[in-house]
Amino acid sequence: MANAASQEHPLLSAYCPLYQDAVELIGRRWTGAIVRTLLTGSTRFGEILASIPGLSDRLLSERLRELEAAGVVTRTVFPEVPVRIEYELTEKGHELEAIVGAIGDWADRWGRGNRHEDHASA
Repeated sequence: MANAASQEHPLLSAYCPLYQDAVELIGRRWTGAIVRTLLTGSTRFGEILASIPGLSDRLLSERLRELEAAGVVTRTVFPEVPVRIEYELTEKGHELEAIVGAIGDWADRWGRGNRHEDHASA
């Protein structure tokens, strides 16, 4: 007997390596917050760091490198004194906006402190 998810989406398989890679990329610690911050536009390292409480500069550097390697973020160096570096989402990165929004909606409904009963009549 097929489960409800496979009945709703008959083309879904139990495992897809492309899906798994995407989930692991955007699901890494702090990555969602970084992408959400960059959705507002080109941003400097310190501004990203200041906007995400608890994020260390080491982890921010690591995540930005990963996102850049994945083609989600671009890093632009402006040859000024002092040097200015800005990070911006690529077209690929901007396509995450709908996903970030959907996760935000889900979190508002089901996140910490929210119970299913609170939303059953919504």
